Amino acid sequence: MKAAVITGHGGLEVIQIVHDLPIPEPGAGEVRVAIQAAALNRLDLWVRLGWPGLKLTMPHIMGADGAGVVDAVGPGVSQFAPGDRVCIDPTIVPPDSPALMTGLENQSRIHLLGESVPGVAAEYAALPARNLLKIPDSVSFEAAAAAGLVYVTAWHSLITRGGLRAGESVLIVGAGGGVNSASIQIAKLAGAKVYVVGSSADKCARARELGADVTINRQETPNWSKEIYTLTGKQGVDVVVDNVGAATFLDSIRSCRIGGRLLVVGNTSGPFVELDLRQIFARQIAIIGSTMGPHQDFVRVMNLVFEGRLQPVIGAVLPLEQAAQAQALLANFEVFGKIVLKVRD
Repeated sequence: MKAAVITGHGGLEVIQIVHDLPIPEPGAGEVRVAIQAAALNRLDLWVRLGWPGLKLTMPHIMGADGAGVVDAVGPGVSQFAPGDRVCIDPTIVPPDSPALMTGLENQSRIHLLGESVPGVAAEYAALPARNLLKIPDSVSFEAAAAAGLVYVTAWHSLITRGGLRAGESVLIVGAGGGVNSASIQIAKLAGAKVYVVGSSADKCARARELGADVTINRQETPNWSKEIYTLTGKQGVDVVVDNVGAATFLDSIRSCRIGGRLLVVGNTSGPFVELDLRQIFARQIAIIGSTMGPHQDFVRVMNLVFEGRLQPVIGAVLPLEQAAQAQALLANFEVFGKIVLKVRD
């Protein structure tokens, strides 16, 4: 079968399109999906570059997010049948994990598709039936693929972990990424006032189209935490969503009101930060880490997508053969929203 793979760790040159991988057979409790669309995440960049302790069998199929049509089912699967249109929860939980009984399986040992296990940027993928969700005919494969990882991440951080309530204020640090575009919409749906810091006038305008109430162009206002302080009547916001990390973390803390919450959902600019702890205890700031989400959150947020209450933002659709170009666009922050690879014509 055809797939977009990495053949090792390094630059874009390690991305290859192969045509001779075996078509996987679904085992007990598994479903084989004929993938129609796969979406990129920054995770794909990090996996390509590699990190200490990451040991993969090469070639390694890229991609955490996908959608397609059920092609075959393994023994014991009755809830899906060939022809069903499905999207994919990218969190793989070992079948013997006790966390499956808690509804918080993302707080246990997990694998992510395309990270520590083969991904879905391929013509076929065999996956646990529990990771699939039927999609209505009104939702495109591209939209379903674009939503998965970023929407469950945003929902779990803002709603499940962050406890966002109607009437609160939220600052989202960054406008163009998939998690941020999802967070803007989810925060508005929850009834919050949404502030967004964007890197350009264009990205700020796009954020307003998604529902942001107030945008700050950091090219014009580099001291954006001071601007938030002014705009909120010297109070700060109830919740800050930061997936940037080192470059923005201190300003994110300064943007919180006394007793506010800082949701840490990534570190695209680097993981290491030196803190003044007085900013934390004296102002009673809660720092909440969040990654991915349990399947129940995936189902909740994807059903909102299916109902049209949330709209996945797709910045580019490219053929699978252009997987390297797609990663270049992602690495250079050239696209607002998600980049989707079309696996089949």
